Amino acid sequence: MFTFRAWPRARTTAGELTTGLVRFLRNHSRFVFVAVAAIVSLGVVFAWPSAAHAAGVDPETQFVLNTFAFLIWGALVMWMCAGFTMLEAGSVRTKNASMICLKNIGLYSIAGIAFFFIGYNLMYVDVFHVIGGFKLLYGPSADEVALIQGQEDALPAVVESGKAVMSDWFFQMVFVATTASIVSGTLAERVNMWSFFIFTLLLTAFTYPVVGAWTWGGGWLASMGFTDFAGSTIVHSTGGWAALAGAMVVGPRLGKFRRDGSARITPPSNVVLVTLGVFILWFGWFGFNGGSQLALGSALDAVWMSIVLVNTNLAAAAGVLAALALSRPLFGRIDLFTCLNGGLAGLVAITAGPNFVDHYWALIIGAIGGVICAGGLKLLEIVKVDDVVGAIPVHLFAGIWGTLAVCITTGADILVQLAGIGSVGVFVFGVSWVAWRLLGWTLGARVSEQVEQLGQDAAELGIEAYPEFVLMPDFPEDD
Repeated sequence: MFTFRAWPRARTTAGELTTGLVRFLRNHSRFVFVAVAAIVSLGVVFAWPSAAHAAGVDPETQFVLNTFAFLIWGALVMWMCAGFTMLEAGSVRTKNASMICLKNIGLYSIAGIAFFFIGYNLMYVDVFHVIGGFKLLYGPSADEVALIQGQEDALPAVVESGKAVMSDWFFQMVFVATTASIVSGTLAERVNMWSFFIFTLLLTAFTYPVVGAWTWGGGWLASMGFTDFAGSTIVHSTGGWAALAGAMVVGPRLGKFRRDGSARITPPSNVVLVTLGVFILWFGWFGFNGGSQLALGSALDAVWMSIVLVNTNLAAAAGVLAALALSRPLFGRIDLFTCLNGGLAGLVAITAGPNFVDHYWALIIGAIGGVICAGGLKLLEIVKVDDVVGAIPVHLFAGIWGTLAVCITTGADILVQLAGIGSVGVFVFGVSWVAWRLLGWTLGARVSEQVEQLGQDAAELGIEAYPEFVLMPDFPEDD
């Protein structure tokens, strides 16, 4: 602490003033240094925007910002794998939690390798209407390799591409892993692990890349004007159709439906994990949708990215509240599981078109997504489709709604949107149904009744997630 002493103006000479100033600077040099540094810093901050505006953004700076955005947003989307794992592990009975962990880290690894070997090329390289080139492996461009090897003259060609080649590959790869995670949650507790991994390989190496080639790769749906900003149909409905086919072929869990057709309540074994998983997914969705701006090299990109993130957040919040309001009329209780899925449904619904400036539409789209999800959970019980985590209502039903909602917010052609929804549905469901049938005839699509009753953790892995718990029969005789 220090105090200032005022000198009487009439008695102060120039010499005294100088002496006093020197004494003050000597006694409070640290304070003066910090103050000067702060003033200089503020000057730089306020001067920089006008200087940058006058000079324009350097192309190499744009390249760095775009590449950095791809990598950071991609890492956020990858983190969604942790969200799916927590959501699924908390939704299943404790005797299957370890298997959920294995399946999720396995599917992410399979997706990454499959997309590296063939998937990305089928989706983006030399796409001709329906599918891309059947080329193996993917890597940096020749100019990037030359730059790495010290050839400075390759820099202009590298910068001209706008982003590092492998940063784009990484961002696209984490999306395909999300698609596979949807199937994992639906078929939990009874699907054969090796059959699931083989199906994941097919989905990530072929099925999803073909859908992507039709749309983001510049294929026939893209030429028609099909709109799907971040993947309500391309990612989420694709996973939802694959999960629906699997649920129909594999069948419900033992004891899920009574003899009279009514469904037994199978509450999550760990609601804390489920809630944590939803929050992780919500957080990762900012990378999912925000990164789909595909650039961060200009003020316009930054503005649009901000709008996308706000709309994403609003839609999720509206989905939670809408599902909450509907849970008691549908299920006779305030259902936490329905509320959590309502938030995810709001996220899926807004994903097709979060790039609009009238934010109230995000609330409407998200709320309708939550309502559709809640109704979808009830519908699955009626038609006796067992979806452990509610992935089909969240990703398929809400994904269809979101793909149609862009007709309202961004003026997309509804006939083209319907054509995209229908063609993707027929293709993905058809390929998936055949694949699950073939797996059922060969390896077996589901585990044995004994394994299912004992739990996959103890029966197949020999490691239980909660070893201190005592295994008890899941259900008494049919009630």
